Amino acid sequence: MKIAGNIPIREVEENFINIQPIQAAGRLTAEAMKALIVYGDGYSTCDQCRKPFRLDKITKPPIAEFHNDLARFLSMDEARVTPGARRAFQAVCLALVNKGDTVLVSALGHYTEFLAVENAKATVREVPTNDVNIVTGDAVAQKIEEVTREQGKSPALVMLDHFDYSLANEHDVVGAAKAAHQYDTPILYNGAYTVGIKPIDGKALGVDFVVGSGHKSMASPAPSGVLATTSEYADTVFSTTQMIGDVTGRQFGVKEVQMLGCTLMGGNILAMMASFPTVKRRVQEWDEYVAKSNYVVDALLGITGNTCVSEYPRKHTLTKVDTTGSFDTVARTHKRRGFFFSDELKQRGIVGAFAGATRAWKLNTYGLNWGQTRYVADAFKEVAGKYGLL
Repeated sequence: MKIAGNIPIREVEENFINIQPIQAAGRLTAEAMKALIVYGDGYSTCDQCRKPFRLDKITKPPIAEFHNDLARFLSMDEARVTPGARRAFQAVCLALVNKGDTVLVSALGHYTEFLAVENAKATVREVPTNDVNIVTGDAVAQKIEEVTREQGKSPALVMLDHFDYSLANEHDVVGAAKAAHQYDTPILYNGAYTVGIKPIDGKALGVDFVVGSGHKSMASPAPSGVLATTSEYADTVFSTTQMIGDVTGRQFGVKEVQMLGCTLMGGNILAMMASFPTVKRRVQEWDEYVAKSNYVVDALLGITGNTCVSEYPRKHTLTKVDTTGSFDTVARTHKRRGFFFSDELKQRGIVGAFAGATRAWKLNTYGLNWGQTRYVADAFKEVAGKYGLL
């Protein structure tokens, strides 16, 4: 069962219930799988590319229409696809941030936000969380005031995760946007863990940029992502090149600088498009998925010694738990050490929990039906009962 001699077949999604933290909402739909096969060739999207020779203008397949649909889906004015959310961060930073500027990020912000700021030769300042690990609008305002007093100018940009990657706590995006705009500072909404799984209205949130991750939350292959903005910033972040070749006089004025011309080609964008009808439907089921998440977390909390590190009750399907007082007590003397736990789960058809982790670890229940949800909850209790932890 190998591909090209030494590449193993991946059978995770077919044979197991996968609760891996970053894979749950990126599972491809059947339609996306088909799109990957028939559009897998690198330049397959260019079969009927006509002037102005730009990806977002291609009408067959309907890529131009898809870009418009994405903007409406996020309640923004313009949208582009990108090779992942990180490239969207990079595009905004390179367009808006100058050398020596300051950009605010959350104390729970993703490392790619740091890299995007560093790439623009700017400096990151972190907005601290409160005692329950939430970034508030007031905290953003205080940090902006602090930077403004020190530097004589406000930060060039605020980047804030709606739900962070570490705890998946919900942060005060609306309050942060109000605070940022009081200082004429634009704000980027990091929806890597929301765009594609819950309804997002960028205008209602009051943000200037919405960034999503295709491979994390939009049932799309990696790398893929989306960047949407308002008409106020569209010409800046989607600016076209002004350069002219000094020998040939060549001009490429239609090509967008931050997009490096064309971005997401071939099977990646077509698979994202193929999953989009499902994505638009499933965001309306978000409350039910959160209910399933709480069902599983409640089962874990029913085991003596367990705690929920994330805010509780859960508002997201990604959760960090601490089982130091339960499963880790078994790991200390078990011959397989911490690996016993993932072994036990795999024997029950469940994978995705970090192998060897029995202290603090993350799981994501997104995409499970109620039968699978109950099965996972019962499996945790079953393993606990086997080792006398109930």
